[in-house]
Amino acid sequence: MQRANKARTAVAVLTALVLAGCSGDDETARPTPSPSPPPSFAPGAEGAGDAYFPKYGNGGYDVAGYDLKLDYAPATGQLGGTATITATATQDLSAFHLDLARLVAGKVTVDGRAATSRADGNELVVTPAAGIVKGRSFTVVVEYSGKPQPLSNQALGVGGWLRTKDGAFALGQPESASTWFPVNDHPSDKATFTLAMTVPAGVEVLSNGVPGARATSAGRTTWRWAESKPLASYLAFVVIGQYRVQSTTHGGRPMVIALPESLPATSNAARSLARTGAVTDFLANLFGPYPFDANGGVVLDDDRVGYALETQSRPVYGNTFFAERPNTTVVVHELAHQWYGDSVALARWQDIWLNEGFATYAEWLWLEHEGERTAQQSFDRAYAGFDWSVPTGDPGPDRLFGDAVYQRGAMTVHALRRTIGDPAFFALLKSWPAEHRDGNATTEDFIAAAERAAGKDLGDLFEAWLFGTQKPPQP
Repeated sequence: MQRANKARTAVAVLTALVLAGCSGDDETARPTPSPSPPPSFAPGAEGAGDAYFPKYGNGGYDVAGYDLKLDYAPATGQLGGTATITATATQDLSAFHLDLARLVAGKVTVDGRAATSRADGNELVVTPAAGIVKGRSFTVVVEYSGKPQPLSNQALGVGGWLRTKDGAFALGQPESASTWFPVNDHPSDKATFTLAMTVPAGVEVLSNGVPGARATSAGRTTWRWAESKPLASYLAFVVIGQYRVQSTTHGGRPMVIALPESLPATSNAARSLARTGAVTDFLANLFGPYPFDANGGVVLDDDRVGYALETQSRPVYGNTFFAERPNTTVVVHELAHQWYGDSVALARWQDIWLNEGFATYAEWLWLEHEGERTAQQSFDRAYAGFDWSVPTGDPGPDRLFGDAVYQRGAMTVHALRRTIGDPAFFALLKSWPAEHRDGNATTEDFIAAAERAAGKDLGDLFEAWLFGTQKPPQP
């Protein structure tokens, strides 16, 4: 009987303890969670906030991919179709901007529901039927049409869509994409890119990435291209017209080289681009594995294009580079950008030396490889009599494509090499694009990486070579 009494006593004590634990008077009681605050919906910013170009791009969301289904009529210059944009809200969005220059949007939906839209200069302002909560993914479909026009920058020239007698092309830096599709037009927001472009049969269409199946019906052909690696918007391109298209493989990847029919098949341009595979292999030895699923190049025979551009996976070259002789160094420069500038892209435009300085230095290394002159001799040529008044690390928006970015940028790279030694330097050439592959980076990121590679502080070196306005001492 005593055992039963002990059990009843234990039950009573346990009950009292449980009741005490449930009491609001217990200081150790867990507080009731507060309800989450309601969403605070607001429009996304008109501009990504770049110090050089504050209105380029937009705020409030991050794009994952663009899927374009377009139709172009060379005879009239009319473009039309749909853009499907997948994105994630980075704030509670009541509305958001897309960059769309001089084209007219028709029906716009967000997640399948009709949205309202209005043009505001070169912006398309979209207001969804309901607010989009921060962190939520959403899909925008824009139907649009019109006759695309280029954009003109007083200091930097014309970029974007240009019509030709047999088609058109769209490319340019620092902006271009907004002249032919709705986009978050700033390199900090990289996204995948697919294109299905329908044109009259017999007209060729070139773009980024891996070529897909072509289909012809009722006298019109649809060309398909897909870039599966994230791409900065200014690196998207399209070229439409009469081209000889050479499709092969290199290193197990599609290699597509296109030359206009207006140039001879044995032109200097053809001979230069024929070295694309050899140049790629040379650069892969320096920078690590080639970062994309396709390779190649396109030549434009158009007096309006006095430049070459590192359009992702397939650079585009103005024929001016090949007018007098074959020119492999420009091929080296643009292919070097596939690592330095494309795979590792700008986070802000003031850091463009990270693109151009390394691509120019790749030219110097190639010239040494070809037995023309050493990298030190190239440095000495650039160093002598140089104007040091423009800082490489912050050249200003009007000097993005000046010698301070290209030549002084390359000299900065060589000065780094001389300071930290070849083993650490060439290891850094591979580790930097590997660590930041498919992403964005800043000058500060690179300085930190260089200091890790060197095992020492390099602040004075970079201060003198990137930001000083006086001649730095020979390294």
